[in-house]
Amino acid sequence: MILATIVMVTTFACLANANIVPGNDPVQVGPNIYKVVFENERVRVSEITFKPGDSIAMHSHPDHFVYVMTAGTLKLSYPDGTSKDFVGTPGQVVWTPAETHAGENIGGTEFRGLVVEFKPLPE
Repeated sequence: MILATIVMVTTFACLANANIVPGNDPVQVGPNIYKVVFENERVRVSEITFKPGDSIAMHSHPDHFVYVMTAGTLKLSYPDGTSKDFVGTPGQVVWTPAETHAGENIGGTEFRGLVVEFKPLPE
């Protein structure tokens, strides 16, 4: 009975704090890449820095956009085995619905940007 209660409380706590997409938090998965610069109950803003060859394991984002600060090329890999190259240019803004992916800087320059993640509206 105690074990069942612990499992139920833990499950509820995880669901209450879950992002829109299941998976790992990029700030926890890639602390060398993601640095939170602002957060409140509605949004989280992270500065990302991928040095050439840097990579981050599979992680998830709610709806978000990326503001590209320095040019670079990232390879984004998805859970279904597909991948695509993202070539960012300074000043570019890219909207992305909630998704899960891994990333790697496959270019020869450091890639920097701001990731703005939207949190669910309070009920």
